[in-house]
Amino acid sequence: MKSILVIRRDNIGDLVCTTPLIHALRTRFPDARIDALVTSYNLPVVSRNPDLDEVFAYTKTHHRVRGSESALGVLWKRARLMYRLRRRRYDCVVLANCGCMPRPVRLARLIQPKHVVGFTEAGKPWARHIDMGIPVERRPEHEVEELFRLLTPLGITDSAGPLVVNADAEATTAAARTLRQQRWSRARPTLAVHISARLPSQRWPAQRFIDTLRTLGGAGDLQFMLFWSPGDENNPMHPGDDGKANEIIAALGADFPMLPWPSNSLDELMAGLSVCDGMLCSDGGAMHLGASLGLPIAALFGKSDATRWHPWGVAHEILQPTSLEVADVTAPEALAALARLRPAIDARARTRGVLK
Repeated sequence: MKSILVIRRDNIGDLVCTTPLIHALRTRFPDARIDALVTSYNLPVVSRNPDLDEVFAYTKTHHRVRGSESALGVLWKRARLMYRLRRRRYDCVVLANCGCMPRPVRLARLIQPKHVVGFTEAGKPWARHIDMGIPVERRPEHEVEELFRLLTPLGITDSAGPLVVNADAEATTAAARTLRQQRWSRARPTLAVHISARLPSQRWPAQRFIDTLRTLGGAGDLQFMLFWSPGDENNPMHPGDDGKANEIIAALGADFPMLPWPSNSLDELMAGLSVCDGMLCSDGGAMHLGASLGLPIAALFGKSDATRWHPWGVAHEILQPTSLEVADVTAPEALAALARLRPAIDARARTRGVLK
């Protein structure tokens, strides 16, 4: 293969979990041109990926900035991009999604590569356009592992490696500087605490975060960065957790060793996470970014499959109650999980030079 295009048009965590596949392609085809097609929303996840020659992005109509760009304008730009990609005459397009889905196949048909690699499934008429197919199998495996099976037609049968995501160096330096400048900052591990979750079953109440952080802070051997999706929770387009964050900040007080870090962009989120040593969060895109940056993670799971979506490649603890409602996880349970992770958190801090 001389040229390969990887298509992944899903959410943040999905794209993060695709990076081992991309790295395996680069290892198998070191001299090939390897590009990726993603959405503009997820672009920072792979914009600095060393295994890719170029990254192309398009905007989904529901991700456009309303009032500044029309749906027709978004579709026109997408059509121009597809024409540009078609002219590249790729040897292969890899549809890097689990399952046989019509929209990625449609994109591949517009690009017209010599070969299409993807999952196939009986009864799906669009599967006939995938000439290097792998039948869909329902296995109890991680997303990374299932995606990796797509590489079999290309002669890649190794086990999947680690996630590959690089934070912006300048933004990371700025985040580290901001953390050091806090009056309470000193040589101790920093725990990232991300309080936002898209699905209701994944949301942990503010009071549980308060109780957990108050106990951890009382020991005096940790400091914290508080992450959340900014905005009003009642915003129908982009609901945020400003209210929840303000409640936590007010309850803990001005002297508590915690740096608020609202995530206005993926680059800001990744930069902030990269200067931390462990993480407490719900299952979601931020969790996978934390894993890609090497953070040990205590992960709150609601109505999602922990076997498929647990943090890949890092020490982790899964907190998933039988009710499948994250709100039913207690603060003592979270504290116990973090205590079990503490050796890994300290090891990360030593690697970063925070601890001797």
